Amino acid sequence: MSKLWGGRFTKKTDQLVEEYTASITFDKELAEEDVQGSLAHVTMLGKQGILPADDVDTIKDGLHRVLQRIKRGDWEYAIADEDIHMNIEKALIDDVGPVGGKLHTGRSRNDQVATDMHLYLRKRVVEFVDLLHKLQSALIEQAKANIDTIIPGYTHLQRAQPILFAHHLMAYVSMFGRDAERLQDSYKRINTLPLGAGALAGTTFPIDRHFVAKQLGFDRVYENSLDAVSDRDFILEFLSHASIIMMHLSRLSEELILWSSTEFHFVELDDAFCTGSSIMPQKKNPDVPELVRGKTGRVYGNLVGLLTVLKSLPLAYNKDMQEDKEGMFDTVRTLQGALQLFAPMIATMKVNKDTMRQAVNQDFSNATDIADFLVGKGLPFRQAHEVIGKTVLYCIQQGKYLLDLTLEEFKQFSPLFDDRIYSVLQPENVVNARNVYGGTATPQVTEAIARAERELDATAAWVTEFVEKSR
Repeated sequence: MSKLWGGRFTKKTDQLVEEYTASITFDKELAEEDVQGSLAHVTMLGKQGILPADDVDTIKDGLHRVLQRIKRGDWEYAIADEDIHMNIEKALIDDVGPVGGKLHTGRSRNDQVATDMHLYLRKRVVEFVDLLHKLQSALIEQAKANIDTIIPGYTHLQRAQPILFAHHLMAYVSMFGRDAERLQDSYKRINTLPLGAGALAGTTFPIDRHFVAKQLGFDRVYENSLDAVSDRDFILEFLSHASIIMMHLSRLSEELILWSSTEFHFVELDDAFCTGSSIMPQKKNPDVPELVRGKTGRVYGNLVGLLTVLKSLPLAYNKDMQEDKEGMFDTVRTLQGALQLFAPMIATMKVNKDTMRQAVNQDFSNATDIADFLVGKGLPFRQAHEVIGKTVLYCIQQGKYLLDLTLEEFKQFSPLFDDRIYSVLQPENVVNARNVYGGTATPQVTEAIARAERELDATAAWVTEFVEKSR
């Protein structure tokens, strides 16, 4: 059979051109969405009297058979048919005869492919919000189990101040919460229907775009036909959000890798999420967080790649825009794999509380609290800062920590010191002294966990709502 668009051509397409320009090897991932959009489109053609009811019924029956073949995997995609749209249309015509060629009335592949990608990403966004919810839940459960575990807090990878390990974990809960919010906000732009824009200018047929939108669950339609077929902002937005999520996962991965090293030994990842060495039998390698950290770069690359493709394109559709899909599909798979693994990896992680406590006892991360103690006695902070700096230097020279000093040794740096300094320096007191909103004190972290759980309940309700809408 000749090309469905081949009427004005006098030569066959060169074989190399067919192979180079075909997108079926990757856009076959849009097969179910393509049929879904076609069913809504042909239903509208019947409602508007553009196609007779018998033709509509025949086409719909054929599309349902094609869809079943797709779901069964009973399908051989042909490069000669270029893309998923032509493959499905040819299969439909093979099934129902020439009447199948009426399906494409009043639309173009330009608005058709844009619709497919909106449908595809809409589903993925809800899925990723749900996966983020699961990861946040795992982090919260670990935080609740470690509400009394103290860990050194770091700046510049140098020990800074003691904090609750739960507080550290809740920082990631907040980060992933923002990620979920961004995805939820992007849904309204993804959930906009381009179908009916035609190739670029609309169509001469009396179509009803809002009827199609309602059938497919879209909240609105594109206002401008040129914009509808050339817009890929919704994909860029997704790739941007995915890049930020991967960046957050990569930061957490880096900490898990450090914490699980012999030098730190703060945590131990479950065997199910680690691998061994082919030559060193003692090794237990944190391959999952390492690979997530590495795969972050490819997600960034997909974002920059599409930005570069689009940066100089005139309106409306150009063949360059075929490059919008592979990076999107790759990002979906990469992010999906990372999030699916991270929640159970966090849930099964063993926390070495004693090692963390020992680390806090053998550093100077409580030094700021001595300065605050002296400020409470009336000494200006800058002078208190100098006093404590000299005290820490003395400890380093003597091979001691602050709690090892006698009161006489403290007093040689300031007469304002008294016995209460030993209570001030206890790690629990250092932590709980920071009892301000968002701080690391136990009451604040406990309340932060409660707030996060309430927010997760709202997120779960959002996911449920959109899952039900898509059925």
